[in-house]
Amino acid sequence: MRGVLLELAYDGTAFHGWAAQSSARTVQDTLRGAILAIDPRASPLRGASRTDAGVHAEGQVAAFDTELDIPARGWALGLNKHLPDDIAVRGARAVPPAFAPRFAARSKRYRYRVLLDPVRDPYWHARAWRLPGIDVAAMVLEAEAALGTHDFAAFRSSRDERASTVRTLTRVEVGREADPRLISVIVEGNAFLYNMVRILVGTMCDVARRRLHPGAVARCIQAGDRRQAGTTAPAHGLVLEQIDLVLPEGAGHPWPR
Repeated sequence: MRGVLLELAYDGTAFHGWAAQSSARTVQDTLRGAILAIDPRASPLRGASRTDAGVHAEGQVAAFDTELDIPARGWALGLNKHLPDDIAVRGARAVPPAFAPRFAARSKRYRYRVLLDPVRDPYWHARAWRLPGIDVAAMVLEAEAALGTHDFAAFRSSRDERASTVRTLTRVEVGREADPRLISVIVEGNAFLYNMVRILVGTMCDVARRRLHPGAVARCIQAGDRRQAGTTAPAHGLVLEQIDLVLPEGAGHPWPR
């Protein structure tokens, strides 16, 4: 058996998230179908992050095993011939069989975009949360409170039942993009709870539009109570930008380099 590691990008608008579902279109099922079209005996996919319905990705990764002797270039180009326009394999490399990127992830980086425009812009309709007139400086102060190692119990969905809610965020930044109407919230950390980034951004934005008092992020971390946090920001503004992996010994060179 040979392992193959794929780097993926997708527009999450028409997908019901990453994870396979019996009655909905998902990224995992769509990619799995393309793999089986080339190798019907390929192993199941091993993804690194379960993005929600509507969330986009530029740097998702997933691995599978195959008996076929196809180089990385062949897998990248071949799979793209079997994939729809809203998902693409952006790179591939050989890895040892059974390599699980989820457990090799050193950090993940997300970007959430907010559009500060008083009127609708069709281009950004499915890519940014439109919130005109918010206080960006207030968001910057809230971001500072989230940086570091904390118990983020207040920033997880009720569907998340993991025992430990302590996570480390190494980067939480709010800044303008080249288009002055856009601000980005960049969140990077070692791991995330279910809906953690969206609830954190929603809380920051609720302070910025005066729905919550300043200092809300710090108070929520202290209280550990989801009811004190703010809105869950809409999925369509979120992008999984990058997953930093600890590659195993014997991993091949990526294609394209």
